[in-house]
Amino acid sequence: MVQRRTLPLALAAVLAACALSPSAASAATDTLTVDLGASTGAFHGGAAGSLYGVYGPGVPSDAVLAGFYPKTLSTKSQDGPQHPGADALEVVEPFVANGGRDVYIYMTDVYRGFPYRRQPGQAGRDDYRAKIETQVRQVMGSPHRDHIVYVPFNEPEGNFYGTGQYSYDKVSWLRDPRAYFEEWEQLYDLIKRLDPGARIAGPNTSVLYDQVKGFLEYCKANDCMPDVITWHELSSPDKVRNSVAKYRSWERELGIGPLPVNINEYAYRYHLSVPGQMIQWISALEESKVDGDLAYWNIDGNLNDSVAEANKANGQWWLFNAYGRMSGDTVRVTPPNPGRQYTLQGVSTLDRSKRQSRTIIGGADGSADVRFTNVDRGLFGDRVHVTVEEIPWTGQLGDSPAPRRLLETVRTVAGDGSLVLPFTDLKEMSAYQVIISPAGRGTTAGASTRWQKTYEAEDAAHTGTGWSRNGPEGSPRNVGKFATSNLYNVGGLRTGSDVVLSFDVDVPQAGAYDLSVFASSHNKYASVVPQGPTNVFLRVDGQQPRELRLPTSYGWVVWEHTDTRVQLSAGKHTITLAASDPELGSTRGDAIIDKIDLTLVDPITDGRTAYEAEYADLRGAQTRYGVEHASGPGLAVIPQGGSATFWVHADHDGHATVNFDHRGGGQASVRLNGHTVDGLTVGTAAGTDTTQLFLSAGINQLTVTGAAGNVRLDRVRTGPATATARVKVEAETGRVTGEAEFSGDFSLASGQVATNVGDGPANALTLDVQAERTGRHVLVIRYANAQESIPTHYNPDPVTRHADISVNGHVQRVHFPNTFHFNQFRDLAVPVDLVAGTNTITFTSQELPNWDGTTYNQFEQRSKYTPNIDYLTVAPLIG
Repeated sequence: MVQRRTLPLALAAVLAACALSPSAASAATDTLTVDLGASTGAFHGGAAGSLYGVYGPGVPSDAVLAGFYPKTLSTKSQDGPQHPGADALEVVEPFVANGGRDVYIYMTDVYRGFPYRRQPGQAGRDDYRAKIETQVRQVMGSPHRDHIVYVPFNEPEGNFYGTGQYSYDKVSWLRDPRAYFEEWEQLYDLIKRLDPGARIAGPNTSVLYDQVKGFLEYCKANDCMPDVITWHELSSPDKVRNSVAKYRSWERELGIGPLPVNINEYAYRYHLSVPGQMIQWISALEESKVDGDLAYWNIDGNLNDSVAEANKANGQWWLFNAYGRMSGDTVRVTPPNPGRQYTLQGVSTLDRSKRQSRTIIGGADGSADVRFTNVDRGLFGDRVHVTVEEIPWTGQLGDSPAPRRLLETVRTVAGDGSLVLPFTDLKEMSAYQVIISPAGRGTTAGASTRWQKTYEAEDAAHTGTGWSRNGPEGSPRNVGKFATSNLYNVGGLRTGSDVVLSFDVDVPQAGAYDLSVFASSHNKYASVVPQGPTNVFLRVDGQQPRELRLPTSYGWVVWEHTDTRVQLSAGKHTITLAASDPELGSTRGDAIIDKIDLTLVDPITDGRTAYEAEYADLRGAQTRYGVEHASGPGLAVIPQGGSATFWVHADHDGHATVNFDHRGGGQASVRLNGHTVDGLTVGTAAGTDTTQLFLSAGINQLTVTGAAGNVRLDRVRTGPATATARVKVEAETGRVTGEAEFSGDFSLASGQVATNVGDGPANALTLDVQAERTGRHVLVIRYANAQESIPTHYNPDPVTRHADISVNGHVQRVHFPNTFHFNQFRDLAVPVDLVAGTNTITFTSQELPNWDGTTYNQFEQRSKYTPNIDYLTVAPLIG
């Protein structure tokens, strides 16, 4: 069979072997040049925006939201019925608290449907004017009003001022703009009268039409100019560059601005979730120094295909995390094909205060040289420390660990001030980060992944009936479909099938290998509905039988991965996925397979990750290089009040050993996911401070803050822990009241499941939880939630449920994202304070009212119930 997409270890081998000079560069056909001497302005970071990306508090989690480094969020009007969740005045608080700048209210989303179902004629105008007034008065009562931007129209040419059923007069404003301009001015004046400090955005067209110039002329003449100019770009990153340049030329011609620009819907479904695609959009937006919001094609509340569940990040999230940690000035990047989509593109920064350059590239297969010019010896020295990481595609809903380190080495800068990195076997779907800093006197770690290969499902041999080759899926020619590895996938693993897929693999050495199966299953498909996740059977050379459960989601070709570990001897093997197994049973459900990834496990680094302090998000702290025996190129010096933030990945909920390596100099406190870790101090005498902290599966925000002196922090390391296992409390051991009940109808539950909890406090679940000591604990709730509201167009509309959780009388509200099936259970970690001995924990819920506190949503977009609860586990924060 065909072996596809080998990890580019050739890069590490070549660079480790010699100090490469320009004349010794690889014979790559393409060269991307980064000119570190040519500033293009201050780093902007505006591409990290989202449309409908935040559902509400906790969805996504604070750690995930903060680590995305958000700038702008476009979302629906408060209580709007367009989609469930994403209400402007409910999302603005967590958005701003986690670093977001502005929330753009799509005021039109007070209506259902798309096109919006506003009455034609003056009646529609009058109704909308009243709704606009209500929205503005709501904002005026918010403590976050300074972070609000009003967007009174969305794609007017296809809605209120198009030619469709709900148009004002069936005349497109692109042909005759008078009616649109009139209402724009009327609503502009209304908003400014009610909220004199208001910022208003528009025209918010689907593209930058030439007619927008006329809109600007009208606004200038009638004193109704938007405070922010918005339009959408869904087709091509180069359209961003061209459109922004065109708009700026209009400003100069008309004598207005320059005004802020937000491309508040960008990228298509095919691009989203794919680091190699999204870096092309990021580079265009950053080059143009404008903001942009990722388009909303699928579900809300997951940062537009960046997040799984509440707290797990995929490859796209890690791309934005790397982008958000850039600082200083952007520098000129010249790709081999400037402005050409689906080719190698990039963005680069130079931060002189940190003595650090960061570059992100991606978008092409094959080989390429990345050439740095004008490397300042006065800043970096004659030798530089180079770290190269890969940010792979892990599916729309696939959890991703931190980026893979492909290379860490020291290189000599050539006599002409250049440095050439030859990449081989680039992956089109991946992005790559290069960090350059002074060489220092520390150690280098090499590659974190020793060997990996991808095997495409469509290349696997197959037997049995019912096999199908599906595709092509998303591609440059069909951007409305989902991205898929190598365009194709296969079906046939379903109820009643005898299909067997056989992957012929060849591995370099004996040992343990992590195997990831990329699969998709649709929760509405007839054979999936009865049980949810689809079970299939894996064997290696006919041995090591095991059952895998492939998760279901909101549609076909929405990829997630199921992981297992296999033992292999060196050489060739056959790995099979089958719809039946003579020892284990038969498949129930239906799933399609995209690929399998096979990765050699390094026993030395297995379950262990190191995070360099000099690469952390430093606030009021400084990098220092040339420190003897430091890991990496240097360390971070953290004064009192300064901080270093790390984005730490955990593959499961539970304790991890966390080591803080430092050179003393002061003391620092530690915050984990927004909460101070009481009793933990880092610093004083040089060495390593070790503790066992409970990490949530997915992303953890770990912040070290200076308390005294100047802590010289080298790195943070995580690894396996020896803490006592979590205490498990089954739901059925508790007490239910009212209509709440225990059900044994869920085959994938641990035991019985608590259902019908909610619709008022009378229907409750109460559990007694034991704790050995008083203090902060982590409650992990195993739950399922498949509630949906009725969608009006292409977006599926899963509903997030909430629970009011009382712990010894102290109540906190917790939101639970959708799991896509009531027999598909997920975990959510919740920090709580417990006392030694017995603690009483009660779950209740009821439908939340609209902003006025008296009216309610009419479209089942707010739930009355908690999720179904299978069990809880509890453990102290510090093991």
